[in-house]
Amino acid sequence: MTAEAATTLERIHQAARREFLERGFRASSLRNIVKEAGLTTGAFYGYYKSKEDLFEALVGEHYRWILRRFREAQQEFANLPRERQPEVMGDISGLCMFDMLHYAYRNLESFKLILCCSEGTRFSGLVDEMVEIEVEATHAYLGVLEELGRPAPQIDLRLEHILITGMFHTFFELIIHEMPLPEAENYVREMRAFYTAGWMKIMGQ
Repeated sequence: MTAEAATTLERIHQAARREFLERGFRASSLRNIVKEAGLTTGAFYGYYKSKEDLFEALVGEHYRWILRRFREAQQEFANLPRERQPEVMGDISGLCMFDMLHYAYRNLESFKLILCCSEGTRFSGLVDEMVEIEVEATHAYLGVLEELGRPAPQIDLRLEHILITGMFHTFFELIIHEMPLPEAENYVREMRAFYTAGWMKIMGQ
């Protein structure tokens, strides 16, 4: 890519970020983006096929990073010997939450786009995808407790879904409201302690 093309691409991205942050993806206007970037529509299509492709360019890498890091943490926990899993139930997920928090704060504008402005795109399903991963991991852990002779009481699936969804919405509220990072870190510590204790109670541990 030439220096001129790179400069043009950056103008497109800057104009798109402003438009998407102000209006959200669904209500945003490709015409406004192209105009603000100083291009013709034909020139824009030399870079992206659609408004959807442009939004993907702004947030796709960060969306994939969060989901990948979260899956890695779940797999790391599942790979531990069964006997150790109850001892470290909150440790690995807590570390993962801090990694995700720090990454999101380094890429704050992109995460504001995902969390607040992505309705009408596949990226609006971030919380739902994370809930699905967490539910699967929770059921696997309940199986481990059963094998260890420490079975948990039956957990209502609706309550489980509500609690897990609430946890992620609580976490992402930090980013949406741009809480100062030191405060956000303390908030995550307290949130993890709250949810870990709650889940241990529900699981009878």
